[in-house]
Amino acid sequence: MTVKEFLERHGFYTDLDLSALTKDFNKDMDKGLSGNKSFQDMIRTYIDPTEITMKEKSVIVIDAGGTNFRSSLATFAKDGSLSLSQFEKTRMPGTEGELSKKEFFAQIARNIERFKDSCDEICFCFSYAMTITEDRDGILDNFSKEVKAPEVVGSHIGAELKKTLKECGWTKIPEVILLNDTASALLAGTGSTTKKYSSYIGFILGTGLNAAYVQPAKSEYNLNKKQIIVCESAKFGGFKNSDFDIILDEKSVAPGVAPYEKLCSGAYLGPLALEVIQMGAKEDLFSKEFAAELSERKSLTLIEVNEFLTESKENSYKKIFEKATNDDYKILFEIFDSLVNRMAQLAAIILAACIIQTEAGTKADEPICVACNGTSFFRTYKVIERTKAYLAKILEGKNLHYELLPEEVDITRGTALAAFSA
Repeated sequence: MTVKEFLERHGFYTDLDLSALTKDFNKDMDKGLSGNKSFQDMIRTYIDPTEITMKEKSVIVIDAGGTNFRSSLATFAKDGSLSLSQFEKTRMPGTEGELSKKEFFAQIARNIERFKDSCDEICFCFSYAMTITEDRDGILDNFSKEVKAPEVVGSHIGAELKKTLKECGWTKIPEVILLNDTASALLAGTGSTTKKYSSYIGFILGTGLNAAYVQPAKSEYNLNKKQIIVCESAKFGGFKNSDFDIILDEKSVAPGVAPYEKLCSGAYLGPLALEVIQMGAKEDLFSKEFAAELSERKSLTLIEVNEFLTESKENSYKKIFEKATNDDYKILFEIFDSLVNRMAQLAAIILAACIIQTEAGTKADEPICVACNGTSFFRTYKVIERTKAYLAKILEGKNLHYELLPEEVDITRGTALAAFSA
């Protein structure tokens, strides 16, 4: 039995219909924007990146997501250059024990006490599911499993923070602008070069997965101004999962949640790879001694998968798989390569759908700027070059022009730029 035969008998196909899946993504986007039931949330941000006007200004920047809470003072010069000072990283409130609503916001206030009465705005990148309001506040829909502060769900994050700052003795209460990390990535792209772009996309493939793009105004969407839309791409459910994907989802903390993310993001690709090779061990794909080693293995990370693929020199793989033979190594390589190749295909589908949705990029000298962030995207074996190739394949013949920025964009810069939006 070949690796391809093994994968396909479990519903894992290496040759996806990329064009059809991209069309499914665009149809789902249309549903969400039209107010109909969709997989993706299509969150309006009310921020138009073309309305940003730079000037000398200092703003407080908060980046909260996962287990970390980062804060700093961002100071812009007239030419748009940015300097950061008073940077501090602490634990995200609620990750070291359950907090009440009052305790949660009090801890945030303590974390930024050093900036008291210093700025007119707090730009807050809050990487949890939330609905953005027209005044650019955010209503928390839910936290991920790491944060334990259930009373905060349903709160206006900005309004509650302002209330807490006042209670803490701040006399100059700043405006609080809430945005998602993909919106921050997109905004970071707007200040990356002096090149003229027709539109912008923000894409993150790291521990998690998401995308944002600039949606033109459309009456059918009841959208009267151009603005950034955060897709929540991780939630797309129009992909037919393999047996391995189904098993991984069932074992996850939140089965059925963020199905597309579980196919390819950094938090899940390692565990998914383990499910594949342990199934292969049960079906005699590997040598008996190595199959026994695999059956006892408890975990596998994307870092280990990537190390295996990028450092595949003679016997170097034995650092990760002690009893693998040379034949086992070849099978492992083909399986892991198939998984990261699918990661690139799924990334290309999201990017293609966003490029199409912008309705921009029709002129070669005014391409769409694609700003990306995330170590899984930038450091995983051949993912960037494959994503670019699959993206070109999907958009072939559409005469759309785009440009992926060559380096990871700075989320802090993008977050701070929200202070200059109308």
